[in-house]
Amino acid sequence: MKEKWYFIDSGACSPSFNMALDEALLEWHSKGELPPVIRFYGWNPPTLSIGYFQKAEKEINLDAVREHGLGFVRRPTGGRGVLHENELTYSVIVSEGHPKMPASVTEAYRVISEGILHGFRNLDLDANFSIPKTEEEKDSLKQPRSSNCFDAPSWYELVVEGRKVAGSAQTRQKGVILQHGSILLDLDEEKLFSLFHYPSERVKDRMMASFKNKAVTINEVSKKPVSLEEAKAAFKNGFETGLGIELVPYRLTEAQRLEVEKLALDVYENDEWNYKR
Repeated sequence: MKEKWYFIDSGACSPSFNMALDEALLEWHSKGELPPVIRFYGWNPPTLSIGYFQKAEKEINLDAVREHGLGFVRRPTGGRGVLHENELTYSVIVSEGHPKMPASVTEAYRVISEGILHGFRNLDLDANFSIPKTEEEKDSLKQPRSSNCFDAPSWYELVVEGRKVAGSAQTRQKGVILQHGSILLDLDEEKLFSLFHYPSERVKDRMMASFKNKAVTINEVSKKPVSLEEAKAAFKNGFETGLGIELVPYRLTEAQRLEVEKLALDVYENDEWNYKR
C-alpha cells in the first residue's frame, strides 16, 4: 500500500492567502492534524514574491511592481525574487523525520524534486538535476549576483537543455519541511527585469542578455503548447511517481479557511512583514 498524502488544488488566490495557507499547512502538519500535503496554486493578481532575507527597498523596484498591477509579498522561505504569472506553483509540507526525508537539507531537496523531475518527463521534456561541479559553481550559489530567482540554478533544481525551468525555496520550522516553488509555463522577461534595481542600465542589459542562457520555460522547449491543466496532471502524477505516494484530494474546512484568512491579514498583508528588511 502506498502512503496517502493530501492533495490541495487551491486555484488562483491572493498573495497573502497563498503564503498564509502554506504556513498554516506547516502548522497543522506539525501538530499531527494533517498528513503530508502537496498543494498546487496560482496567483490573483500576478505577484512578485521575495525571499525572507531580501531587502525590499534596496533590491526591488516597487514603483514598477505597482505600475504592472502586481501583488507583492514576502515568503517565509529564502531565495530570491519570483514573478508568479504564467506558471504552476507547488508546495510540499512534510515532517523532517519522515522516512522518505534525508536529514540533509540538500538531499531532502533532491528527494522532493524527484516529483518535479517526473512531472517534466511526463511532458516529454528531458529534465535533469542541476548539480554544481566546481568549487566556483558552489561558491556562486552561496553569493548570488542577482535578486532574480531564475538567474541561475541552485542545488538539485531542474534544468532542461542546461537552463533552469523550475525554481524552489525551502524552510524548516517546528520539525516540518515547507518547500514551494515555481514551474514556468511562459515568462514575460521585460516585465521580470523591470522589477529589480541594477547598478546601471548597462548591467541590466547584460543580465537580460545572459538570462536566455540560464532560464527557459516549458512552452519554449515543449514540442506542443502545454496548458495549466495539462501541467497540473503531469506534475500531480510526477509527485506520486517520484515520491511513491498516493495523493488524496482535500478541501479546507470552514474553520481552517477562516484561520488562514486571519493569518493572511495579520502577517502577509502587513507592511512590517513585507517591507521590514
